[in-house]
Amino acid sequence: MSERFDGRSRLSVHVPFGLVLLIVLIGLLLVSMGHWRRGTVLLGVTLLLAATMRAVIPPERTGLLAIRSRAVDVLVYSGFGLAIIAVAITIKDRLLG
Repeated sequence: MSERFDGRSRLSVHVPFGLVLLIVLIGLLLVSMGHWRRGTVLLGVTLLLAATMRAVIPPERTGLLAIRSRAVDVLVYSGFGLAIIAVAITIKDRLLG
């Protein structure tokens, strides 16, 4: 049985990745405006959001968030997100200028 895809369902496949991309752009904008800690924490939180979406959304609806198996994607996104947040919170301001 083949599932019929209309324009709306094809678009909905890209919504999770689009949301992640939008938040990443906001984080990068914050970093470029000099708010590096807020922007970097937002980037880490975005990776945690991507991990959550990858864990919850069915595989046929994850679009470009699905790179590897679900378990590997969730572990990698979560690990990088937590690492980025930890570095952003613990780094001292005087080291950056």
